Amino acid sequence: MKDIDRLIDEALDAEERDLLRSIGEEPGFYAQFFGIFGGRTGWVNIVLLIVQTIGGVAGAWMAWKFFTTDDVLTAVRWGIPAATVIIMALTMKMAMWPELHINRLMREIKRLELQVARANRHA
Repeated sequence: MKDIDRLIDEALDAEERDLLRSIGEEPGFYAQFFGIFGGRTGWVNIVLLIVQTIGGVAGAWMAWKFFTTDDVLTAVRWGIPAATVIIMALTMKMAMWPELHINRLMREIKRLELQVARANRHA
């Protein structure tokens, strides 16, 4: 992959190199993760993270109550809500992953647009 990047960089003129540098390298995982809390939909992701954290803690507490009870009916009363809340928390966590992938795709689309613009200009 680095060879392709080097070949592309050699083929570009100075203006295009500056544009590619402004796009930058792909950020690391933590930069991508904390990046989903900015922008227009950042508040939705913050709410999802808070609710998911509360659900995870509540589900763990309910599961602990489920495993420490002796009565079958009490175990069912703690077990079913525990499973439900944990599944809901995991579902909310999975709702954040597409946002990370969208950001990665947008970065690559910008690179492709730049290459297409270059090809059209030189054609």
